[in-house]
Amino acid sequence: MRVSKFFISTLKEAPSEAELPSHKLMLRAGYIKKLASGLYTWMPLGLRVLRKVENVVREEMNHSGAIELLMPAVQPAELWQETGRWEVFGPQMLKIKDRHDNSFCFGPTHEEVITDIARREIRSYRQLPVNFYQIQTKFRDEVRPRFGVMRAREFVMKDAYSFHADYASLEQTYRVMYDTYSRIFTRLGLQFRAVAADTGAIGGSGSHEFHVLADAGEDALAFCPDSGYAANVELAEAVAPVVPREEPGQSLEKVITPGQKTIEEVAAFLNVAPQQVLKAIAVMDAENRFALLLLRGDHQLNELKAAKVLGEFRFASDDEIHRNMNCRAGYIGPVNATVRILADRAAAAMSNFVCGANDDGFHYTGANFGRDIHLDGADVHDLRNVVAGDLSPDGKGILEICRGIEVGHIFQLRTKYAEALKATYLDAQGKAQIIEMGCYGIGVSRIVAAAIEQNFDERGITLPTTMAPFQIAIVPIGMGKSEAVRSAVEQLYAALQAAGIEVLLDDRDERPGVMFADMELIGVPHRLVIGERGLKQDQVEYQGRRDVSAQAIPLQSVLEFVKSRLCN
Repeated sequence: MRVSKFFISTLKEAPSEAELPSHKLMLRAGYIKKLASGLYTWMPLGLRVLRKVENVVREEMNHSGAIELLMPAVQPAELWQETGRWEVFGPQMLKIKDRHDNSFCFGPTHEEVITDIARREIRSYRQLPVNFYQIQTKFRDEVRPRFGVMRAREFVMKDAYSFHADYASLEQTYRVMYDTYSRIFTRLGLQFRAVAADTGAIGGSGSHEFHVLADAGEDALAFCPDSGYAANVELAEAVAPVVPREEPGQSLEKVITPGQKTIEEVAAFLNVAPQQVLKAIAVMDAENRFALLLLRGDHQLNELKAAKVLGEFRFASDDEIHRNMNCRAGYIGPVNATVRILADRAAAAMSNFVCGANDDGFHYTGANFGRDIHLDGADVHDLRNVVAGDLSPDGKGILEICRGIEVGHIFQLRTKYAEALKATYLDAQGKAQIIEMGCYGIGVSRIVAAAIEQNFDERGITLPTTMAPFQIAIVPIGMGKSEAVRSAVEQLYAALQAAGIEVLLDDRDERPGVMFADMELIGVPHRLVIGERGLKQDQVEYQGRRDVSAQAIPLQSVLEFVKSRLCN
């Protein structure tokens, strides 16, 4: 491709609203252009990258035995009402009406549609298992779209759905999809990690997320380098301390702590470590009953874990706290409390700690479970996020924490949607059985941004060759003035194209510095520079995008050299 026949629109500076490196660089390189909040046009350069990701995904999905189809983006409300998700899915769903006042949505996901296909088309166990997939545009009305295509409202997704006669078959396909996803991200040259995850709004009995590792990641991942254990921090179990709780060594004393409400303020005021302060969090359960959740001061509540114990809950209001504890937030605690108390495992192992005295401006020091606070074993649960240094739940080492960008998620849906939509098959005895289901998603457009978060420098994008918009760039020096340069460039350009290499010829009448800067910014991984000085010695200059310096290559060896570098 010649630059003069293509369309490149680079910027020296990114718009002020761009925050992440990927967002800034995708705008500067002309990969995307903003239309409205969370809506982006994929420009020719960016579309080439997006299509390369799609191609790898499609090739590996086909290799796995999945069958591609394409479902409507607009879905009737009736299907979602059958599963009960029309109201439950929430404001992320874009709801629309047609001219006949019928309700539809712009599909955020396709479990309902594919299950409707299954209940209409699958009759016998002989048709199972089957795995359908599509690569399609989705829409979710994000509350706060940000970070470019990383969290856009409209995005490209690969979603697959498998159907099975039994759970054993589902587990087998689930493992195939796990391996398929691993191959996809490996082929794309990404550093990634698969982690056990919560099923969230999709539902089901088990799931794994696939994360591209990057400092900009929104998710915290816990992993054990010694055992291979990995899970999203939301799901990772915080095991009970192995050291038993110490016996009381201090007497309970009520001390004045005027204006000290937060863990940090109280710890500093009393000159103790935050982990020696008990955190009390006031909540209301689904039946509007008040409860206190106790955590060690340096730990954070895991709301998913708490919901598994309490059911649906919310944080108590200031009025509710005062009505139940007779004091303000910041001074509540479990001593002499008559409300329901649930303690995290680490909190239950504390002794001689500081806690709120249920009196404005006062805390207790030297508080202890057993002596000052009754805590039944049934009231102790895993309620917190794990932190670096915790024991691995598999008992084989210590946890570390890293950041990740979720780019894939696989679920064992089981029968959730099949039961709701009455999707059945006839078994070998002719008896109707509920179909088992799996669901497997990849954020295709998000992968592009996530890959850039791993692959950039001060000059621009440094994508792996597998994803780069072009494999190699030819930058001529003085092509418009030198017949020798023009001839050598055209011959090499034709030879590279004939070899099936994606080459970008910068044939603009620009200064070399401008051309170099653009090729580096847009992320072309290999560059050849051809000028009169080099040609006099039958040489061209080669430099890889991540190389510190250039090297001279004999003109007659360029094609083989480029092939070898692309293979590497």
